[in-house]
This record gives sequence, structure tokens and C-alpha cells, in this order.
Amino acid sequence: MAQHGHSEACCSVPPAQHDYKEKGSFFEIDGMKTYKTGPSHATGAILILYDIFGFCPQTLQGADILAHADDEHHQYQVFVPDFFYGKSADHSWYPPDTKEKGEKLGAFLKGPAAPPKTAEKIPKIVKEIEEKTGGTIKKWASLGMCWGGKIVSMTSGHGTRFSAVAEVHPAMVDPKDAENITVPICMLASRDEDKEAVKGFEKNLKVENHVETFADQVHGWMAARGDLSDEHIRHEYERGYQKLLDF
Repeated sequence: MAQHGHSEACCSVPPAQHDYKEKGSFFEIDGMKTYKTGPSHATGAILILYDIFGFCPQTLQGADILAHADDEHHQYQVFVPDFFYGKSADHSWYPPDTKEKGEKLGAFLKGPAAPPKTAEKIPKIVKEIEEKTGGTIKKWASLGMCWGGKIVSMTSGHGTRFSAVAEVHPAMVDPKDAENITVPICMLASRDEDKEAVKGFEKNLKVENHVETFADQVHGWMAARGDLSDEHIRHEYERGYQKLLDF
């Protein structure tokens, strides 16, 4: 993410791996285990708000891609806090096609994953990361995956610390949220998002934006639900991260 709109920087996303070992390490931010990756001298940073399944190889690989794939002039420190404190949603709840699954997922989204509860933490998290990284970070972007996309929408209004934001296969898309966004935004939707909601969101944006639907991809293809052993899904996963780097 170029953090100021579309970039002509030469970016190259490395081939995604279905059996992946992360490149970064973990430290603590605001009491949360937090994944960090990327060169420590980079002045640009990206805060990733993961999906409801928490840390997963596809998400951490995505963080590494954003941190290391860009050229030397657009390097980033990337951070992924564990907002659920190790108690993320169970994969068996999705899709919520039974009453039991729906109840469990609903309780999770109203409890530990309640968007307002997370959104209010973001300024403190950004400040603490800046302090713990020695003041090297000068500019921020954020990326929300599924559930995290809603948090991005809620934290991109007036007074935001972010200079550019992105949402991939966003959950709870609300066109009204777009009216309050004040920084450039990239939204990559899947086939499963409400098409009218995505269109309405794009229509209501008043800032530079790139909104695109990956029409043959499932909700979550760039995160926990991306089957990277499938050649086509892996290609679209890579293409999605290239879109983010180009923005």
C-alpha cells in the first residue's frame, strides 16, 4: 500500500505457499500478542485487522508479502494484533448454516468481536507501537480482512491516524460508513458480499478509491479461507495482494 493513492512503484508479490512459515516474530502491544514483520527502519507501517479466525498462515503470509514484496522505497513495518487474545472463532461455525452455528457466531460477534469495542482500541495501539519501535514510523495505513474491514471503516474518518486504508472481503458492508471515510481506500470484495451494499459503498465514497470484486472467489480468500493448494485461488490471492501494494 503506497499510503497516498495509486503508485507506479515496481512491486512484485512472491509466489504464495500453502505450507507457510512466517518470517516475522511476536511481541506484546496493549496486552495482546502481536505479529510484527518487515524492516525495522521502515518509516511506513501497516496495521492489519485480521478476520474472525485470528492468526492463520494465510494472514501472516499476507503480512509478510506487504512487508517484503515492495521495492526499497516503499518498505513497511507490518503489525497484526491478536484482538481475540487467542480465543478466535471456530472454523466449524462458518458458514453459519444451522441454528447452532448462527447462535455461536452471533454471540462471538456481539461479545469479543463487537466492532465498537475494537475500534476504540486503535489509537492506543498505534501510539504504543510507535513508542516500542523507537519513533521510526512516520506514516500509517490499515488493512481489514472480513470482520477487520468493518473496524477499518469505523476508524478512517476525521482525525484518523491512517493516510490510506484497505478492506478485503469485508464483512458488514454499510454504504453509510463510506460517507465518513476521509482517506484513500481500496476495497476488494468477493462473490459472497452483498453486491448492492458494495455498489452503494463505492457510490458514497468522497475520497480516492479503488473498488473491485473478485467474482469467483469466496469470502475470506485472502485470509483464513484461502485454499492456497488450489492454483487458481493462489493466483487470485497473489493478485489481491499485488492490488494492495499498487494502491
